[in-house]
Amino acid sequence: MPFTPLHLGPGFALKALGGRHFSFLAFGLAQVAMDIEPLAGLLTGAQRLHGSTHTYLAALGIALVVAAMTPPIGRPVVRRWNREVAWARLPWLTVSADFTRVSVLAGATLGTLSHVWLDSLMHADITPLAPWSEANGWLGAVSVEALTIGCLLAGLLGLTAWLVLTWRRGQRASASSRGAR
Repeated sequence: MPFTPLHLGPGFALKALGGRHFSFLAFGLAQVAMDIEPLAGLLTGAQRLHGSTHTYLAALGIALVVAAMTPPIGRPVVRRWNREVAWARLPWLTVSADFTRVSVLAGATLGTLSHVWLDSLMHADITPLAPWSEANGWLGAVSVEALTIGCLLAGLLGLTAWLVLTWRRGQRASASSRGAR
C-alpha cells in the first residue's frame, strides 16, 4: 500500500466482524511495525524496500512482538480515548481497556498477514513466501486504484458497522441499567 493508513480500512471491517475478540489497536500497531523496514529503506536509499519483514513467516514473528507490546502501549491510549468520549458526552463510544490474549493475537496476526498480502498486490519487491519461494503470485492481481478503493470502502463500511453496533450495545446497556433501578 502506498500509505500505512490505508491498511486500517480492512481493520475496521475486521473489528466490526470480530467485536471484542479483535483488537483494532493491535491491528494498527501491526501496520506501523510492518512499515518500519520500508521507512528505513526510504531514509537510507535502499534498493529494496520490502525485504524480509514482508514475508508471511516474518509477519508471524512480528505479530507476536506486537501482541506483547499492545497491552502496555494500549492501556494509556484507551484511557485517553475514554476520557475524550466522556468529555464529548458520547459514553457509548467508550471501549474496554481489557486486552485479552485472543483479541490481541487476532488483531496483531491479522494485521501483519493482511499487510503482507495487500502489499503483495502492488509491490514488485515482495517475496511473501520466502524463504521457500521467491515468487509473488499476487502482484498485479488488481489495480492499485482498485486496491485503494477496496481498502477505503472496507474502512467506511467497517467503521459504520462498528459505530452502529457500538451505539446499539450502549443503548442496551443504558436500558438495562435503567431497568435495574
